[in-house]
Amino acid sequence: MHSRSGRRATLVVALVVLALSLASGVVAAHEVGNSRFEAPLPLAALFAGAGATVALTAAWLAVTDRTDPRRQRDLPTLTLPALPVRFLHTAAGVGFLLGVAVALWSGLTGRQVAAENVATLLTWLVWFHGLALVSLLVGSPWRVLAPWLTFYRALERLEGGALPTLDYPERLGAWPALVGFLLLFGVVENLTPGITRSPRLTAVVVAAYAGVMVAGTVAFGRSWVDHGDPLGAFYDLLGRVAPVEWECGDDDGVYRATLRPPWRACVPPVADLALGALAVAAVYTVSFDGFVETREFQTVLFTTREALGTGPATTLPLYLLGVALFCVTFALAVVLADRLGGVGGDDPSSGETALRTDGGTDWRGGVRRFAPTVLPIAAAYEVAHTYPAVVTRTATLVDLSLAPVGVTLPDPLAWLSVPAFWGSQVVLVVLGHVVAVVAAHLAAVARYETPRAARRGHLPLVVVMVGYTVLSLWIVSRPVVA
Repeated sequence: MHSRSGRRATLVVALVVLALSLASGVVAAHEVGNSRFEAPLPLAALFAGAGATVALTAAWLAVTDRTDPRRQRDLPTLTLPALPVRFLHTAAGVGFLLGVAVALWSGLTGRQVAAENVATLLTWLVWFHGLALVSLLVGSPWRVLAPWLTFYRALERLEGGALPTLDYPERLGAWPALVGFLLLFGVVENLTPGITRSPRLTAVVVAAYAGVMVAGTVAFGRSWVDHGDPLGAFYDLLGRVAPVEWECGDDDGVYRATLRPPWRACVPPVADLALGALAVAAVYTVSFDGFVETREFQTVLFTTREALGTGPATTLPLYLLGVALFCVTFALAVVLADRLGGVGGDDPSSGETALRTDGGTDWRGGVRRFAPTVLPIAAAYEVAHTYPAVVTRTATLVDLSLAPVGVTLPDPLAWLSVPAFWGSQVVLVVLGHVVAVVAAHLAAVARYETPRAARRGHLPLVVVMVGYTVLSLWIVSRPVVA
């Protein structure tokens, strides 16, 4: 039993050593643009992070033989009365709607300086990425804050009941949300910096996005928010990693917030294949967000442009190619996992299946089951890559709001030293990897009938996760180019 764990650990070690030997070079900082964190990430920290990834993965694989992962303990629950919670929900929704309206007005009519305009300060970091961090901490707040839902609820109150809507086409699933996510986070934010730096263009993007969401909500009701809203889908997926689970009791009229391990909600499968693809695309996109600022990406970009004779638009096919490669690689890992764990049970020669039917027995069911397990890696890199900018831009936005009364906030990150900052990058990425490995093991237990089948099926996912984590650590280590 232990020798099998040892062989698995040895395989993981070999893969990581190979990856590091290919990826290592002159290590400098993955700088946070326009920030004071400009010191390089030491080479020792990069290798320490990779080594910790391997060691902790091997340790978990060694103890899973003696651990019952399905055993769950009761965790503390906080009970809140429904009336004040609903009041806060309404106030937050209306307040956020007004904030978006102010951002639109400021972007179209205000001073066109990104660092001083509410549109750019609010949209890209405080809204898009700040709410992502909130989702990771306490669960997705989007169904409370979404401006189109606030608008739709107001229409329902005016009409005195539910509005007549069309039936959402089931065959569309969450594909509109996936396409919107790739457009907003991949194409607009990462590939067109001219938009993110322009208050007026930012306002145009927000207005277009809001227009599509309002039209879809009026046409299909709340089903559109569930299937077509890219921010809602992204925040819901990240909210699976949150250590808090919310429940509204219809019988007793109270809200319950229960603590949970960060991997527990990453075990149940997603509703459809599109959400599985979005989960994998989220890992790629948050990594691409950092990779696009590196010298290595610029080399690939200009080499491709020269070879194909294309212009700046070359970044789009490169981004989409990366998304496709990530998704195909993950699907192949799932197929291999089912081959290793789904047939034969404890005796491969028996021909008996060890694959459960929940979530589907084909590769699509496997993707739906295992895709949420990579979310902790995406979540960890999202925090590591964006938290300094989110904190500083939030403080700038508050300063701008308080400027008429002459109040200025102190630097919220003045206490954070440069070594502590870079150390936090490594720790966050490695912790995300550990949570993902645990989630993948639990998902394998849920998908395969026997413990031995689950251990075999888990292995390809571990290899993929180690690759994702080493890639994230490598990107953190690279210097930023203008």
